[in-house]
Amino acid sequence: MNDSHSSSSDSASMAANDQNVGRSRRSGSGDQTLATDIPRHWHDIFWLGVFLFHLMGLALALAVLGLNRFKKSDRFNFDRYTSNTTGTVEISHGLTEDYWPMYGLGGGVGTLLGWAWLLLLGWQANHMMKFSVHILTTYLAVVSVLCFWSEQIFWGVTFAIGAALQFLYVISVIDRLPFTMLVLRKAVKMVWSLPEVMRVSYAFMLVMLLWMGLWSFGAAGVVASNIDLSGRWWLLVVLSLSLFWTGAVLCNTVHVIVSGMVFLVLIHGGREAASMPPNPLMKSLRYSVTKSFGSICYGSLFTAAIRTLRWEIRGLRSKIGKNECLLCCVDFLFHLVETLVRFFNKYAYVQIAVHGKSFNRSARDAWELFQSTGVEALVAYDCSGAVLLMVTILGGLITGTCSGVWTHIKWNDDRVSMVGSTAMLMGMVLVGLAMVAVESAVTSIYICYAEDPLLIHRWDAEFFNQLSEALHQRLQHRSARAREVLTHNRFNVGIQGTVPV
Repeated sequence: MNDSHSSSSDSASMAANDQNVGRSRRSGSGDQTLATDIPRHWHDIFWLGVFLFHLMGLALALAVLGLNRFKKSDRFNFDRYTSNTTGTVEISHGLTEDYWPMYGLGGGVGTLLGWAWLLLLGWQANHMMKFSVHILTTYLAVVSVLCFWSEQIFWGVTFAIGAALQFLYVISVIDRLPFTMLVLRKAVKMVWSLPEVMRVSYAFMLVMLLWMGLWSFGAAGVVASNIDLSGRWWLLVVLSLSLFWTGAVLCNTVHVIVSGMVFLVLIHGGREAASMPPNPLMKSLRYSVTKSFGSICYGSLFTAAIRTLRWEIRGLRSKIGKNECLLCCVDFLFHLVETLVRFFNKYAYVQIAVHGKSFNRSARDAWELFQSTGVEALVAYDCSGAVLLMVTILGGLITGTCSGVWTHIKWNDDRVSMVGSTAMLMGMVLVGLAMVAVESAVTSIYICYAEDPLLIHRWDAEFFNQLSEALHQRLQHRSARAREVLTHNRFNVGIQGTVPV
């Protein structure tokens, strides 16, 4: 029996190797020219217009909201619209400049954390990632206790639920973390070998910080306004959604720039290769902020939410066990999300960078490439995106805590949660801009491995062998599960056939 198992394993490994060779032959040198010399066209122009129109309109609204209470209470006489039915005006909550420094602290802490994380990853990537994964649950629990202590019940419950979900998720994927850490270490190695890529991340963080200066000016004006509590919260929610979209657009712009650079390095065998095109970073930057920018704006609306939902469902699905009713419900959600992932996934940004396609076509082509080569099994097993998200959330929590504590020292009311929660979002966006360079390298590595495995072999032969072995194991695991399900179904049909009518 052991001999037969060994022979079947060897034959599966040979099949995987043949598949790698086949993909290498299919890709060949033709894709190398395709990556740099194809004509580029404008795509998703409608979403480019929507984003720019939203940005200009929001900039005007933020300036008005901030100036209304800057150095002078109710400069534009908005209080006449916020008076209650008795004709009295709400109690004054101060001026814009009372809260703007707290947002300034949040922006400074978020920028410092983003720069520090990117630098520390180059020295101790494995330890830093493990630290982020395990400390996040503890930090969420501590923040929850602090919220209960300051009588912020809603936020206490929210962070407690977040700590529980984080703990359950880590438990559900604990067996995947060694492979995930391997991929992240290699991605960090790639990023650190391209110092210009790190400079791009730093530059975009500064751009985001400048926008946050205006955004926080308007948010501070909202917190200081005489609008009732629910009205101020709704305005902050709208501003937060806008900041999330703007931050996602900048993150994905960096994603496209870095992906294009990493893909070229892997194709040409190094950044110093004679075949490398001149000024590749500037070309990638120019395409990203012009002809591909509409696709980036479009994808940024949906990709992050769908990815997060997919991670949670996958983690839950792997731990359900034999509860067929619950498994049926989760499977329905799983297949629904998988359909959405086909059209909205982060691997689309590599296709946008390399081939200049529209977002939906890029997402579909990337997913079909993974499905046809079997690399989708590795992508599904990898948790690098979730780990980087944990780093981003941790950075946001630290930022929100700093601004929230300062606000709590001055005012112990709802303004603490307003400033703390919005500052947390600022920190997440800034740290996310630092982490996206690593995530871009991960996605580029998978796309290159799917298109031509020998590109990875030429870059790092040991890593290529580890990827191939992991792919072989995942395909074997899926085959075993498929046989188990088929056997179970046949058994159920056989039992039903023997039951007398």
